[in-house]
Amino acid sequence: MAFLSVDQLDGRVSSTGEISVDFLRDWQQAALRLTDGHRTAFQHGYWLAAWYEAFHAVAPLIAVITDTATGSDIAMVPMFAHTRRGIRVVEFADLGVSDNNAPILASDASFDAAGAQAISAALVAALRALPDRFDLLRMKKLPAYVGSKPNPLVSLGRLGSCSLNGNLVLTGDDYADYLASIKRMQMPRCWRVFSRHAGARFELATDIARAHELLDVMDVQQQERMQQLGSPFVLNDEAYAAFYREVARQGVAEGYAVISALVCDEGIVATTLGVRYGATFYLLRIGHAGKPWANCSPGLLVTERTMAALHAQGVRRFDLSIGNHDYKRRFGAEPVPLTDVSVALSWRGLPFVLRDHAAQGLRRHPRLAALAAQAMGKNAR
Repeated sequence: MAFLSVDQLDGRVSSTGEISVDFLRDWQQAALRLTDGHRTAFQHGYWLAAWYEAFHAVAPLIAVITDTATGSDIAMVPMFAHTRRGIRVVEFADLGVSDNNAPILASDASFDAAGAQAISAALVAALRALPDRFDLLRMKKLPAYVGSKPNPLVSLGRLGSCSLNGNLVLTGDDYADYLASIKRMQMPRCWRVFSRHAGARFELATDIARAHELLDVMDVQQQERMQQLGSPFVLNDEAYAAFYREVARQGVAEGYAVISALVCDEGIVATTLGVRYGATFYLLRIGHAGKPWANCSPGLLVTERTMAALHAQGVRRFDLSIGNHDYKRRFGAEPVPLTDVSVALSWRGLPFVLRDHAAQGLRRHPRLAALAAQAMGKNAR
């Protein structure tokens, strides 16, 4: 018979059937579980350790899902809890810095569609049983696969329901062939124009001090750009700045954190930040010095030069981050759908779930979405 029991002292939950869920409130303790397994770059130990350290004001809530029959861990879900507008919400450890969110899956994890649903149901049941009395589970930007394994949590939502998507470039083994496929971008010409400046070079940071120096410049470049566009910029706020620098501190020496730049005697012209996991690189941030350098397209050029350098190191998959800017299509990027999930953990969370589902439905009908946005804008005035 399926059963559910709760130990209110340490948060341990045994959930339905042969799956148990153990909630941990400290990342350093959780990091000792599932040290191997399938993950993306955003579930890497360096990323999550930096996240929980930088955003220390949040309440960590890490679920470890175990097969009770074997005692083996199946998955780990890095989350946090907070209260918003009086609603107690559980979300992935993200706050806008991750391009995707997923569980870490055991290297030998194997489950079919029914198994995925059982894992997801066990997590939801365990959250509902906690003494914290959470109201809402929100999981955003779920990829369909975690490495080569299907993501079991996608079963809680509708595939592709997220308004954002990845943008994946597959270069193949011959970089010259790839460069020829994007010849309309004229990257060789841009490099020749940039190379006319004294001391012009492309650089990958290999030590912490240089990585932090480039991040300092990136913050300034991006903030100036956002001010020109009239958009807010938060990535140089204290917690965010600390997060990116800690990722660099831990990961730059072994190539997990990738910080690159176009440099000449006149200064640092363009910068990028990304993370690499296996043969996949995620481009996260680009900064450049603006209009005075427009003749060499520094943002595009530093991106292409970074791709070329990493291709030489074995990277073949380049995700140009969420969002659908035109330049990503020019690089040959294909959209990768992501999934959003909202689950009511109490009656108080139900209206938020209904609103989330309505928004997801509208996104399937762009004209209706535009009319709804227009109506909401009029009402706001």
